[in-house]
Amino acid sequence: MATEALRLANVHAFYGDSHILHGVGFSLQEGHVLALLGRNGAGKTTCISTIVGFLAPREGEIHLFGEGIGGLSPERISRLGIGLVPQGRRIFPTLTVRENLIVAQQRESSTREPWNVERIYELFPRLRERHAQLAGTLSGGEQQMLAIGRALMGNPRVLLLDEPSEGLAPLIVAEVGRTIKRLKEEGQSIVLVEQNRQLALEVADQAVILNTGRCVFAGDAGEILNDEELIAQNLGIYHAH
Repeated sequence: MATEALRLANVHAFYGDSHILHGVGFSLQEGHVLALLGRNGAGKTTCISTIVGFLAPREGEIHLFGEGIGGLSPERISRLGIGLVPQGRRIFPTLTVRENLIVAQQRESSTREPWNVERIYELFPRLRERHAQLAGTLSGGEQQMLAIGRALMGNPRVLLLDEPSEGLAPLIVAEVGRTIKRLKEEGQSIVLVEQNRQLALEVADQAVILNTGRCVFAGDAGEILNDEELIAQNLGIYHAH
């Protein structure tokens, strides 16, 4: 039977008095990619913030491989095995590529071959070429590779990707897609928040659609592709460009 890597049950989250997440619940199977979709303002980034501990859930439970993590500190959640590639990348611009990776190195994973600088360079040969360059001077695509590499250096059990294709040229978006597929092949469990619906559904096994902070769909990613009504109601007429 498949192992549940991450599970949210009836999660309510607030910013101040604003009720953003209304009873959100879904589960990610180990080694799968779950696409978290929805329009801007649907609650996707709030959901990610709640999983990683930037925001404590007011109600509900979050489990990582069966262990409750709802309301723990971001540092503790990170140590337990949640890795985040944040929206906007947020690398350290004044450190070199190599320093950005080394500073993020964390526990060695017992389950599979651990991530280290050499393995990141194998995944992203461009970073090897740029290893001594200051991260702030990299192109947007290279910065995104570095952000993904940095998160992997923590050897996460679940990797959260928040809008990884945002602002990138189509060729680089395709490369991000290939990277996600390769990580999935290696057994990495991934939650992917993505406006590019085509990219998301191409790599995802499961999908969840949020609309105004509520789950309106949770199931097989393939079911969404042909459901034009579901797409129109909840995802707008967004097309990958």
